[in-house]
Amino acid sequence: MRWLYGLYDWTMAQATRPYALWTLALVSFVESSIFPIPPDVLLIPMVLAARHRAWLIAGVCTVASVLGGFLGYAIGALLFETLGQPILELYGYLDKFADFQARYNEWGAWIVFGAGLTPFPYKVITIASGVTLLDPVTFGIASVLARGLRFFAVAALLWWFGEPIRLFIERNLGWLTVLFFVFLFGGFLVLRLL
Repeated sequence: MRWLYGLYDWTMAQATRPYALWTLALVSFVESSIFPIPPDVLLIPMVLAARHRAWLIAGVCTVASVLGGFLGYAIGALLFETLGQPILELYGYLDKFADFQARYNEWGAWIVFGAGLTPFPYKVITIASGVTLLDPVTFGIASVLARGLRFFAVAALLWWFGEPIRLFIERNLGWLTVLFFVFLFGGFLVLRLL
């Protein structure tokens, strides 16, 4: 378990480097469309290492995540016609997809908002929103609200509680890591079951 504490110390050191915000932005961007690891793995240590920059860190994370969400939307919108639609036609599911699309778009803002707040893989929703051609303005507003609320809430809690939270994490790093991966893989399992 020493390696885990070594990794934690390394991550905390990286969080104070001059390029840390760019790294966070990149991870936040690609997580919203293709990458499986959420930006919280960088957001949390960055805020703990530099509490005075908590709002800037949360803002960068939010903006990059929303922009990455639009990449996921584009992937869904542009690749569906070339790959997805012919497959649905081949198996006779194109009519059922139209029904799914109508229901998804009816509740789309809430689906995007809910997924943006939770550990559920956000990239699934960004791509699905593109596939169903959810109104981009609705998608954008729901994404900004959800991702902003999530990342600013994390930053606010870490800013407010600061050192006690850091000490709690350092004392309980082992089981917190296990819990993180349970939530991460649980989100993928839920996705597979849907």
